[in-house]
Amino acid sequence: MTAASELQFKSVNYTGQGKGPKLIVLGAVHGNETCGTKGILKVMEQLDSGALRIAGGSVTFVPITNPLAYLKNQRSGDRNLNRNLFPNENPQDFEDRIANWLCPLLAQHDVLLDLHSFNAQSQPFVMVGPRNNDGTLQPFQHEEQERAMARILGVRRFVDGWMATYGAGVQRRLRDDSQVETVLRYGVGTTEFMRSTGGYALTLECGQHADPQAPDVAYRAIMNTLAHLGLIDAPAPQVVTDTEYLSMVEVHDRLHPDDQFVKVWSSFDKVAKGDEIGRRADGTPVTAGFDGYVLFPDVNAKPNAEWFYLAKPNGAF
Repeated sequence: MTAASELQFKSVNYTGQGKGPKLIVLGAVHGNETCGTKGILKVMEQLDSGALRIAGGSVTFVPITNPLAYLKNQRSGDRNLNRNLFPNENPQDFEDRIANWLCPLLAQHDVLLDLHSFNAQSQPFVMVGPRNNDGTLQPFQHEEQERAMARILGVRRFVDGWMATYGAGVQRRLRDDSQVETVLRYGVGTTEFMRSTGGYALTLECGQHADPQAPDVAYRAIMNTLAHLGLIDAPAPQVVTDTEYLSMVEVHDRLHPDDQFVKVWSSFDKVAKGDEIGRRADGTPVTAGFDGYVLFPDVNAKPNAEWFYLAKPNGAF
């Protein structure tokens, strides 16, 4: 197998003659999530053949963001690239080296579309950023543009609240306030870093890893985004109106290796108030405090790390 030290990073840019925003599209941030790679390569083939043309602005494609994880056909190379994503003057692992290349590249753009897939069977969904705010956790001023773009990607389920809920879990977990900022940085991935540079960003989860339709979801989202931003001459994409909008509101930690789920949970499984989700090592039940949905259950969570999230319906998107 090729050694990590022999790998290189690749991005491809197409720039039109007219004015317009600078879009960047990422695939395979996680190496076993290849639907974005396939969707990107399909669009690039059309651009290279002349079947499609960038009229204004520019688009940069990164078909394989994490080449080591892609080579291994697994989520990570040395670690999860989509956490603690910052430039590092003293890189400790392969993902730090990616960050030293990727973060400046992201900062050169205005808009990010990051294409992912997930493990369990479920419908595609979009992770969106916070409402406009001047807070310290994730200040943001592009809510309107970001959510308008989310509505044209071609999927109907939207989720927000990641950083706020993650941050609340960190602050509860840490007794030493001096550590809070350091650990909060661990929650920063591609979209959070992009927003920190003044842009806006969406993560599109295109479907289950092996779903043959997931690359089509990715391709359609790229094409719709290019049209929506005016990068190609195409009709405005259809806006999704039949939406499901959820907000992450709670994170529950695994406290002991013997904490166990009562069943195999998948993201977006519904729970009613009082439903038992898991049991602590001492037999104490862990129950839902409200009617909602389980998100991102992790049977392999380490003690004092996120075990699962709970989300509430949030009306129309």
